[in-house]
Amino acid sequence: MRPDSNARQTKDMANSPQARKRIRRNNARAEINGARMSRIRSHVKRVEAACEAGDKEAARAALKEAQPELARGVARGVMHKNTVARKMSRLSKRVAAL
Repeated sequence: MRPDSNARQTKDMANSPQARKRIRRNNARAEINGARMSRIRSHVKRVEAACEAGDKEAARAALKEAQPELARGVARGVMHKNTVARKMSRLSKRVAAL
């Protein structure tokens, strides 16, 4: 693979068919999980940007959209539940303080 490609790089040292398949699956899952984390981060940034701008309605709407994304991250196993609980708590507190 080229070093500048977006695909995850591995040294294909697998000797068994199962291990080869596991490498393929891990690469595919890493790509999906990376996209999911990026989506979650984007939603969180929208809430933070609205809070910094002082726009309470936009912040409230962005928070309402971010909550299910964060919960989905926990359900899919890309984020820990306590991490999401902490982020939700802090975001909610910031929105309420506006």
